Amino acid sequence: MREVTLHDKMRGAIGGTFLGSAMGVAVEHHPWPAIVEKHGFLEEFVPWTVPFPGWENFRFVAGTTEDGVERQKLMIAAIAKKGGRVTADDVKEAWVEHMNPLAPGIISMYFEGTLQEIAQSGIPGGDIGRYCDYAGLNSFARACHPIGLINAGDVEGAKRDILEVGQLYQTANSRGLKWACVTGVAIAAATIPGATTDSVLGAVFDHCDPDEVLRELEQHLSATAAISDVRDLRRYFDDHYSTRGVTFSMAYANEVVTKGITIFRMTGGGTRDAIIAGTNIGRDTDCIAAVAGGIAGALTGTGSIPQEWFDTVDAATRVNRFSTSQRNVLEYADDVYDAYLRRLKREGAYADMMIAA
Repeated sequence: MREVTLHDKMRGAIGGTFLGSAMGVAVEHHPWPAIVEKHGFLEEFVPWTVPFPGWENFRFVAGTTEDGVERQKLMIAAIAKKGGRVTADDVKEAWVEHMNPLAPGIISMYFEGTLQEIAQSGIPGGDIGRYCDYAGLNSFARACHPIGLINAGDVEGAKRDILEVGQLYQTANSRGLKWACVTGVAIAAATIPGATTDSVLGAVFDHCDPDEVLRELEQHLSATAAISDVRDLRRYFDDHYSTRGVTFSMAYANEVVTKGITIFRMTGGGTRDAIIAGTNIGRDTDCIAAVAGGIAGALTGTGSIPQEWFDTVDAATRVNRFSTSQRNVLEYADDVYDAYLRRLKREGAYADMMIAA
């Protein structure tokens, strides 16, 4: 594996999740046979239709991102402002200051607007998630990459911040937040110099919930160890994740994160391959591709991502009037990296002062 700088790992993580979201959203909630019927094996960005009532005929151009990326943009705004780690209140302030009022119900989930209204009331950020009806949803688990990155190399710090900031979306100790820890821990562990796919998985198994998370994750990682093609992987998962007929039936964190981690392992941390596999696995494809691509990017950087993928997503973002902002993908990653350097400088100065005391 080539040596990858921390800066490029951060670019890879944000690139992996933004681009994964943009490719996967076109076939979101499609079972994999429907993807095959319509696209064969999807390896490019295609236009997509807004899935919300009243907007069924509105089509976004190829490369447009979706609700999970909007959450990340707001987290990154808070991180850039703070110049380091953030709290639930910091991100809540970013909601109030930056969330595009046109987004909820079109490019973001309809409940995002309600969350912004609650935030404007002055309620503490850590209390807002108490009002979420879906404790196992993947809202945060598929979007918490920036929290892992601002804790680069600090796996335990990433876990603590995931559990605190995540209370904007779900109640404390909920299943959704326990599964979000997998994403955040994997991101932080992947940024450690010399990290490998095995060391990233090892960090997950050392730090995440043994009962509600690791038991399920171990079952599927063991059963899929010999699978090297997403075509076989999606057939395997058909026997285990097939919930239908309930709200957000395909968007629960245990399914999305399990598939994302399995793809990360299967592709050896290759960002491009992880995005494509997540896009073609079926069901909540944008979220799965975002988890797999983001973790892979944090390990191997941008090296495997075609430049034209960035160009396509950047062009789509510039014409997206519903988004929080229209900046290029890598600018968001650079904001996190700059904030991380500021954090290290402050902490280094503090350490020097106290050592000399």
